[in-house]
Amino acid sequence: MPPIQLAVHGAAGRMGQRVIALAHANPEFEIVAALESAEHPQLGQDAGTISGVGEIGIPLTSEIDGVVEVLIDFSVPEASLKIAQTCKASEIPLVVATTGFNEDQKKEMQAIAHHIPLLWAPSMSLAVNLVMKLSAIAAEAVKDHASGVDVEIIERHHRFKEDAPSGTALRFGEIISSIMKQSDHQHGRHGRDAKRMPTELGYHAVRTGDNPGEHTIIFGFLGETIELSVKATNRDCYAHGALAAAKYLYAQEAGIYSMQEVLGLE
Repeated sequence: MPPIQLAVHGAAGRMGQRVIALAHANPEFEIVAALESAEHPQLGQDAGTISGVGEIGIPLTSEIDGVVEVLIDFSVPEASLKIAQTCKASEIPLVVATTGFNEDQKKEMQAIAHHIPLLWAPSMSLAVNLVMKLSAIAAEAVKDHASGVDVEIIERHHRFKEDAPSGTALRFGEIISSIMKQSDHQHGRHGRDAKRMPTELGYHAVRTGDNPGEHTIIFGFLGETIELSVKATNRDCYAHGALAAAKYLYAQEAGIYSMQEVLGLE
């Protein structure tokens, strides 16, 4: 099988650089485009040089020029939607690893999935997505006792992360609350009137140093506790997951897909 013709959007960012580096080392892929905004100061520079792997003959550019068989997006919501429209027009399968979308932006992205294969996940980590499945299993097991089980989600990320809680933490909350029916999503607590209510699902965001990402989901009973934790030691786990998603999506028809399907869990 010939290598998949891969484009990376957000190629000069922290995650884009790692996708470029790992894809370059993977014979299943051929990097054919490295994309950034038209105002990016590094436009024209070699994407491999920017990513620390030496020249690969692919300059950083703002537009697709040539055949692309799948595109990975690690950017920001506004730029992600713009490149999604480009993929729609050119019928390019799209892996969206960007987080922080508002509700209108989510609807717009979902509409695009009617026209192209689109894999959209708040985390590309294979381990995170496995823990999401385990969290769903745990929630299903205790749902009939939900009034006696407290669920709290703690997430830790680097000091530069803009959105809080993380998209991954919110997705954990969506999965669990859809099963256990918590109606109140509480973001942190403070003050003298902060007693926990039985209908709550709690989120707590920590920002420190260069932490690439940790999530802990606590199921607290009276007398015992279950904790499901997943920790990244570097950003390569997200890049490897994105490449696995791209390989999976390449062969799919139009529609919206998840990392659960990449892992064979759905």
